[in-house]
Amino acid sequence: MSTASSTQFHATGPATDALAEGAPQWTAEGGDWDEIAAEIAARDEQDRLEHDRIVVNMGPVHPSTHGVLRLVLETDGEKVTEVRVGTGYLHTGIEKNMEYRTWTQGETFVTRMDYVAPFFQEVGYALAVEKLLGITDDVPEKATVVRVILMELNRIASHVIAIGTGGNELGGTTLMTIAFRCRENILRAFEMVSGLRMNHAYVRPGGLAQDVPAEFSEFVRSVMPDIKNDIKELGELLLENPLLKSRFIGVGEITLAAGMALGLTGPCIKAAGYPLDLRKTRPYCGYETYDFDVPVYDRSDCYNRLRVRFDECYQSLKIVSQALDRLDEITARGDDPSNSHMVADPTIAWPAQMAIATDGQGQSLEHVREIMGTSMESLIHHFKLVTQGFRVPAGQVYQTVEHAKGVMGVHAVSDGGTRPYRVHFRDPSYSNLQSLAMMGEGGMIADLVPSLASIDPVLGGVDR
Repeated sequence: MSTASSTQFHATGPATDALAEGAPQWTAEGGDWDEIAAEIAARDEQDRLEHDRIVVNMGPVHPSTHGVLRLVLETDGEKVTEVRVGTGYLHTGIEKNMEYRTWTQGETFVTRMDYVAPFFQEVGYALAVEKLLGITDDVPEKATVVRVILMELNRIASHVIAIGTGGNELGGTTLMTIAFRCRENILRAFEMVSGLRMNHAYVRPGGLAQDVPAEFSEFVRSVMPDIKNDIKELGELLLENPLLKSRFIGVGEITLAAGMALGLTGPCIKAAGYPLDLRKTRPYCGYETYDFDVPVYDRSDCYNRLRVRFDECYQSLKIVSQALDRLDEITARGDDPSNSHMVADPTIAWPAQMAIATDGQGQSLEHVREIMGTSMESLIHHFKLVTQGFRVPAGQVYQTVEHAKGVMGVHAVSDGGTRPYRVHFRDPSYSNLQSLAMMGEGGMIADLVPSLASIDPVLGGVDR
């Protein structure tokens, strides 16, 4: 068709009756039909780009976390419009497995949940079983003090790994090496008492698997200055670093009201200004008798969550120092009942004194000689208690402890047998992860990584 520039023409669908059904109709004035068609196509493409969503799969990988996590992101360019957290990739089945093991054997499962901070699960579970047994007040003072020392050392180890691995995600490899150097001294202390660097199963219902070595207190005191110096060095490298502050301040922020609504606990909620700490609000293991503070700040962003962890490390060192003084005092009492690592009830107490040997752990030779060559009754008792376990009165309890990541709850149910009917955990990493969507949406993809690192989830506890 050849027309003058003022000539009008119509391009319609193939049939006139199609117009009645709402088929598209274009009116063009002048120009070439190819140019008109290209303009229409460009407008359609622009409309598609404006309304289509882009879904990005982050994982299942290991982004700033201790375990396998998947994030499904909807993005608008570099901006995150929606975050969905996908868990369940470890398939541990810990809670179900515990139903087929004795109450004591359950410790070997719970210590593998948050494997960066295992002593919190061990103590929380032991306290719950002791409540069911009605022996909470019978646990010797020495066992309780040692539990406090181990938990506070573990709090420091967990926090420095969170700080170091979070820094590593931003390119600071040195931060992670300092963090692991700091944790190494703590793991040496753990190995001294349990024979293992992790997965200890050292805390048992009624007390501890074995007494701490005579040199334990002296060793911990000797490494505390090194631990404190490593924490200080991390702080000097990070807290006033302009690059880190530009990447952390105002990033991944969540309000106090939103955090409370989502069940956020630990450093994440303390950074928002709420001093939620069960060691103060619902004391256990005698925490009400220790002198320490709960650090808080004015808003929960990546930077303040980092500062809370630094402050908690120093407070934990303060608690450990007090607990070591008590441990030395108790040890000096000699044969006093408080200077014991296990309850006196022989129907609950583990029948043998464990002895660390070249293989890491082992039965004491004195006990083996007794049950194998002297006392048939001791042999029978050992066999029944180890293989069958002790009976726990029917009932249910809920025990909470202040985990390094926040509030950890243990719901234990007994039907009166030698195995748990049900044990369920409120793991802080699992509860805290649901806040990541609110922290990340509206921000940049690059900011999602430090936000996730600042929550510090350990997937062994999430996928239990």
